Amino acid sequence: MKAMILAAGLGTRLRPLTNDCPKALVQVGDRTMLQIALFRLRDFGIRDVIVNVHHFAGMVLEYLEKNGNFGMHIEISHEDDLLDTGGGLKNAAYFFRGNLRAGQAEKEPFILHNVDVISTIDLRRMVQFHTDHRALATLAVQDRETSRYLLFDEQLQLRGRRSGRDQKSEAVQSLACVNALAFSGIHVISPDFLAMMTEQGAFSIVDSYLRLASQGEKILAFRADEYYWRDLGRPDNVRQVAQDLKEKILLQ
Repeated sequence: MKAMILAAGLGTRLRPLTNDCPKALVQVGDRTMLQIALFRLRDFGIRDVIVNVHHFAGMVLEYLEKNGNFGMHIEISHEDDLLDTGGGLKNAAYFFRGNLRAGQAEKEPFILHNVDVISTIDLRRMVQFHTDHRALATLAVQDRETSRYLLFDEQLQLRGRRSGRDQKSEAVQSLACVNALAFSGIHVISPDFLAMMTEQGAFSIVDSYLRLASQGEKILAFRADEYYWRDLGRPDNVRQVAQDLKEKILLQ
């Protein structure tokens, strides 16, 4: 199984921590965000990872080389211009199309993981859920406060999105019995999805999900309410997670 870590962002919310380094190399306790994400994937059994880079890209390459890629096979997807989540994945699609078995494209799903989130979400359970339901994409979500919600029906199928609980919703299908849930930045994706991304340039992967959901494709929610999850996008959050690690609130 393969994975991609989205690490190309400018990290503007993390300033001043990102004034002189990319957000992927911001320290959380005694480890960097990138190391934490790589170790999570490695513990799950993944050895093949691609990381997209842009801001201070050379520092990421030097860091990985210095640490021997942490014993993993890691490739780099350079972005001269930021491509957002969807464009970033599309630019790195070759990495997931590379495996051939008996002349057929590899059908094993892959994991897409934001570098600036940390969690104890059970990736094995999530991949199994994705496989059992034959989903095109599965998104780890939680019932918590956020500025942007994804909307799912009782069958956990994506139906739309909205900004804030009281804002106007963007629906792709009927909004009856909708659950407004917060996305965690962790996806399991079937390789068929790569050929279905018709959007060009820089675009959010959620735009592709919403379009495909409107066409009846299975874009499903994996409920991850029971697991620890934190956004590492702000300095205060980084300090809180470092404290949680120190107090073993978050299993290392």
